Amino acid sequence: MNAEQLEEIKRHFSVVSEALRSDIRLIAEGHATLCHESQEPCGENHGEFKEMQAFTQLSFPQLDQHIHTLETDLSDLRNHIDHLETSHS
Repeated sequence: MNAEQLEEIKRHFSVVSEALRSDIRLIAEGHATLCHESQEPCGENHGEFKEMQAFTQLSFPQLDQHIHTLETDLSDLRNHIDHLETSHS
């Protein structure tokens, strides 16, 4: 192998290695972007998520109160029915 062929191989390797560096940078940037995006909800969805979260936080205590009221009313009705049944016997 002569000096000219050796220089040609070096140039070719330099071009190939620079292309690889460029591809590796693109992959690393894409990876960093994906990691960042997966950590935070997307803009529009993030707002909807926060809205739904606030709605459910308000709803659960209200539902709990309604259930408690219904249970109390049911207990009162059972007591009333029991009283009616014993008074008719």
